[in-house]
Amino acid sequence: MTDTRKIEIFSAGCPLCQETIDLVNRIACPSCEITILDMNEASVAERAGALGIRSVPAVAIDGKLASGGTGEGLDENALRAAGVGQPL
Repeated sequence: MTDTRKIEIFSAGCPLCQETIDLVNRIACPSCEITILDMNEASVAERAGALGIRSVPAVAIDGKLASGGTGEGLDENALRAAGVGQPL
């Protein structure tokens, strides 16, 4: 069992992306390992495609795309339901 939850935030640098980054950082706990990925990089875009990401911002937790996105970012309840901020 690992002692961290891997959280990947896929961003294009837009204001909505920054809001999602700020939200994840605010609710994260010590078990959360956060990585912000720039969709302008080819390798990041390739990873996003493999996860089925079609718009940003998007958040993957332990390799699984968090649900609850509405095209306007993810809300706190959806992120918490996916495990963000929940100690392991």
